[in-house]
Amino acid sequence: MRLVRAELRKLLGLPTAWVGLVLGTLAAPVIVLLNAPYTRRAIAAGTLTDTSDLGLRDLGIGLIGPMVLGVVVLSSEYTSTGKDAPGARQLTATLAAVPDRMRLLVAKTSALVLVVAAQAAVTAAATLTLTHVLHGEHAPVPAPARVAAAILYWTLTALLAYAIALITRNGIVPLTLLVINSSVVSVSYLLTKVTDLASYLPDIVGAQMFIRSTDFPVEVAPLIAGLVMTAWVAALLAVGAVLFQRRDV
Repeated sequence: MRLVRAELRKLLGLPTAWVGLVLGTLAAPVIVLLNAPYTRRAIAAGTLTDTSDLGLRDLGIGLIGPMVLGVVVLSSEYTSTGKDAPGARQLTATLAAVPDRMRLLVAKTSALVLVVAAQAAVTAAATLTLTHVLHGEHAPVPAPARVAAAILYWTLTALLAYAIALITRNGIVPLTLLVINSSVVSVSYLLTKVTDLASYLPDIVGAQMFIRSTDFPVEVAPLIAGLVMTAWVAALLAVGAVLFQRRDV
């Protein structure tokens, strides 16, 4: 627990981590506010009849938060400590203090999960409450299981970013790929137009844990969706852990 607390302090001491916390927490409620006039008109005109996903869909824009946190918790270890020692990295000092690499990874992973789960819970509560206040009976509060699934999706997304950063030992590559895929153009979604197998990519299948829309090319039950995304994350974390154990500093 002391090591987990140390990793929590280290993570929350990173300026970039606070960027992820602020962006991830505020983005979804802001989008709900900005979209409120359009959503009201769509409901009144009858063009939006299924409102069961209102609020929950907006949580997707906040995923940049857990992505940033998942990357920086590890990439910060590989950043040069300063101009006076360009070859030195934080990881050298970290491993000197904690030589057991697997124990270190468990502590980092635990710290990340705690921070992201808390962020996701706060963001989900704020977003769904605001959605209900703005749209009343047209936006019923989702069942607790769906909210819990959304929190799990955020947490698994952070772990996915973390695993890719662990494999690549780089923060720019995984963050760029994940942010572009989730906000600019979804390569995963485009691939679903080519093959149904792409529907089982982690970002596509994971959303079906809590989104009930029929827009997905292949419908997957929430439990199966959660298991598939968890399997993706577990596999990538296992690869990253093996590489981290075998690599030099």
